Amino acid sequence: MSGGPGADDGARGPAGGPPADEEAAAIALAGLPGIGPVSLTHLLRSAGGPREAWEAILDGRLERPGSVPVRTVPWALAARRADPARRRDSALAAGIATTWLGRPDYPRRLVSDPLPPPVLFWRGELGALRRPCVAVIGTRHCTPSGARLAWELARDLASSGVCVVSGLALGIDGRAHLGAITAGVPGATVGIAASGVDVAYPRRHAALWERVVECGAVISETAPGGPAQRWRFPARNRVIAGLVELVVVVESHVAGGSLLTVESALQRGVEVRAVPGPVGSAASEGSNQLLVEGAGPVRSAADVLDALGDFRPPSKPVPAGPGHRSGRPTSLAPGASRVLEAVGWIPTSLNQVVGTAALPLGVVSAHLEQLAAAGLVVEERGWWQRRGG
Repeated sequence: MSGGPGADDGARGPAGGPPADEEAAAIALAGLPGIGPVSLTHLLRSAGGPREAWEAILDGRLERPGSVPVRTVPWALAARRADPARRRDSALAAGIATTWLGRPDYPRRLVSDPLPPPVLFWRGELGALRRPCVAVIGTRHCTPSGARLAWELARDLASSGVCVVSGLALGIDGRAHLGAITAGVPGATVGIAASGVDVAYPRRHAALWERVVECGAVISETAPGGPAQRWRFPARNRVIAGLVELVVVVESHVAGGSLLTVESALQRGVEVRAVPGPVGSAASEGSNQLLVEGAGPVRSAADVLDALGDFRPPSKPVPAGPGHRSGRPTSLAPGASRVLEAVGWIPTSLNQVVGTAALPLGVVSAHLEQLAAAGLVVEERGWWQRRGG
């Protein structure tokens, strides 16, 4: 988690209590009543950061935009009732990490997005997003053939080093996640949720969410504990489109929700392809129409890999020789040295590095980037490993 320097002089807590650090403020801002991506982005940019925005709201200097319904509780009143530090601690206890625009651990693909998620929450490892990412999406009401195709396609893509991104929904989405998990490789799949990352939706996919967390990540811009409200699904779809290099529609009805993701992808210049389906099948009517309109066909994972261009699966990490195991670079700051010592000589997950170094996630991420630039560590498919010093 983040926190870092200055955590003791941040936004005030409830009723003038202990101050809230940047992370606590970001979580509290995302939980304000009636707030959405546009208004939250405006808050962060106009104030200069989460703590400053939270202070301005508490003081009444920043108010809801006029587009927010008047029936919504005023932000200043909601802020005074909130307990940012408690929300942060609850997120930490649930294994939820937080990032926001401007932080080094914010997903790079979203930085230049037309409407980037201002604050993101996740469980698992964001390192999965460093792999080539492909969305495999489709209808909730899929056919048995469509479900099988989604499973096989995702399995083969994950086995080839691709991160399969989908929306954790019933039908094609769920089968795609399961197929990627079957590949048995780290970073195989990432699920983008409309609800908080601690609120599985639909409920019958609760076990699937945990499996996705184990081999990838579940990500959302909804604050922890937030329900899957109807308006959040189109917003979720734009995040899917913003994270991937290619969108594959396996099956879609003529007015399916998958087409909203397609629209978001096209707006971002992301290529869209579709799996041909039987003529006359309602489940394939929308995806077949995409083919008529010029989308490339996908018959197997090979078609997707060809569309990705020069992508080649990354090679396995090579363990550093034992002769480099002693000695710590004297030019490193104490925090960076701790992070370096926490990285193993065999592939180590980011969560393991954070736990061993006993430092906030944001601090660890920043040190890892510095260590990688210095040639002391290397990252492959979301796993970190030491190199010769």
